[in-house]
Amino acid sequence: MDFDFPPDDDPRRLAVREWRAAHPEPTQQDLADAGYVVPHWPQPWGIDADPIHQVIIAQELEGLKVDRREGSPASNAIGVGWAAPTIFLAGTEEQQRRYLPKIFNFEEVWCQLFSEPDAGSDLANLATRAVKDGDEYVVNGSKIWSSGAHGSDLGILIARTDPGAPKHQGISYFICPMDTPGITMSPIVDMTTAHSFNQVFFDDVRLHESLLVGEEGDGWRLAKVTLANERVSLSSAGSLWGAGPSAQLLPGLVVATGGVGDPVRRPRLARVRCEAEVLRLNRLRTLSAKLQGRTPGAEASIQKLMADEHGQVVMELAKELAGADGMLEGSGPPGEIPAGMRGGATEVNFPRGHERQFPDVDPIWHYGYLFAPALTLGGGTFAVQRNIVAEQVLGLPREPNVQAGMSWAETQTARRS
Repeated sequence: MDFDFPPDDDPRRLAVREWRAAHPEPTQQDLADAGYVVPHWPQPWGIDADPIHQVIIAQELEGLKVDRREGSPASNAIGVGWAAPTIFLAGTEEQQRRYLPKIFNFEEVWCQLFSEPDAGSDLANLATRAVKDGDEYVVNGSKIWSSGAHGSDLGILIARTDPGAPKHQGISYFICPMDTPGITMSPIVDMTTAHSFNQVFFDDVRLHESLLVGEEGDGWRLAKVTLANERVSLSSAGSLWGAGPSAQLLPGLVVATGGVGDPVRRPRLARVRCEAEVLRLNRLRTLSAKLQGRTPGAEASIQKLMADEHGQVVMELAKELAGADGMLEGSGPPGEIPAGMRGGATEVNFPRGHERQFPDVDPIWHYGYLFAPALTLGGGTFAVQRNIVAEQVLGLPREPNVQAGMSWAETQTARRS
């Protein structure tokens, strides 16, 4: 593992600083034109940056204030991180020209339409149907836990096009305009009081065949591409799926306000800090593997599993440190978050039209505590992640598959009998 990053006068750093000086208040389009939204992509979308170059760009752009159009979201994570790589991999040239530029400049916001009420952890068991009718597909069914669907322009949708095939083989991948007739949704308001999720219903929704990504029946392979990018994104540094305050911030706040004398909480704070360091080093292992031309292995498989549970511990401890005040909305560890350490800690990004801004002190801890139970469920549950590690990393025997050799339709008949 190489911990040495390029020096302060590295030409790549100087180039980013020169660009930043020329763009003191850049727009999202300026970032996209410079290739800084996806720097690791080839031109014209990126600049063919290797992993170290990506780190340099991220370091040099840290704290940059981007001027976005009114109503534009602070993050288009699903579009940039999940939809774009899949369209780039399997989309037609026309699809790439049509959708990628508007993803990167945030003109169009995306959501994910994967999970269903009866197909969450076992996603391949999805029942939403897409039936070919001339040059269109007629979609019926429902999706659930669709983050930001109510504020999105487009969605990535997987639906079953061949119920007679095994469940992993009869699925196709679509681009779904969210204003298509027949799409309705019901809000899901979580206990933070935020309307982040939705259940989306499809009633005879017609999607033109030009919205099919890749080949019909190849949707499960493409969904795995999307899910792989999702789990990497959800395992980044912040304690709330890459957002919010980090575990490094919590002990710092406590020390800055006189420390804690409780002999039980002191070692817990130390443990949280140590866990954060382990996660940081594990991310560097992934980076080193990429630099050496290797596909990250076990280190990538365990990152999300570790990071999610870690985030829950951080938020629980933060609330405990607030004492009785922890029962009040807006409470958190004593002391104001230093301006240079705020980052995402004072803003929780909701879809367009549903933003919630927090003051400059500590309400994020309260929000994070209420949201933390979702960390081990979203983006692949803790149980699924443990199965992946057990079977694909440790090489333990797979669970018996009683549905082997059966079509999806046959598995549904067997469930009902």
